Amino acid sequence: MSLCHLRPLRPLLGAAAGAALLITAVVPTVTASAGVLESVTVDAVGRIAADGTVTLTGTYRCSGSTGPVYVSSSVSQASAPRTRYGIGGSRAVCDGAEHTWQNTGRPSDTLTAAGTGSSPLKAGAAHVEATLMELRQQGLVPLPHFHATQGQDVLLSAV
Repeated sequence: MSLCHLRPLRPLLGAAAGAALLITAVVPTVTASAGVLESVTVDAVGRIAADGTVTLTGTYRCSGSTGPVYVSSSVSQASAPRTRYGIGGSRAVCDGAEHTWQNTGRPSDTLTAAGTGSSPLKAGAAHVEATLMELRQQGLVPLPHFHATQGQDVLLSAV
């Protein structure tokens, strides 16, 4: 193949090289001045009470927020792996320091209006997803901006 056949590809090769440089420029890195990398973690053990109330914990770190930031969490178990139950949410402080979070909640889809019923979650193995999310004002509407997310297999321990 001669070089003449490669000429039509030159613009594409240039665009690909530019995209590669752009990707490396936006990959999250630790900032030299503050030493901050945004993250959220989930502790390996959660708690589940007799009434089905679940408590999940972990840590988070973020900086540079302009709107309110929250740590949300959800849990699923192997008995219904496609069903995720939201477990509370807590306000986060994005000051670059590491903080702990704790969310407590009870899955409500099987509870009656009186608040009685059985929990779909049981003590044992589970999977938790935690998300560190900011609501940034975009015109008239606040839109989500995700700082970090983490999935973790945990043990729900009966308390």
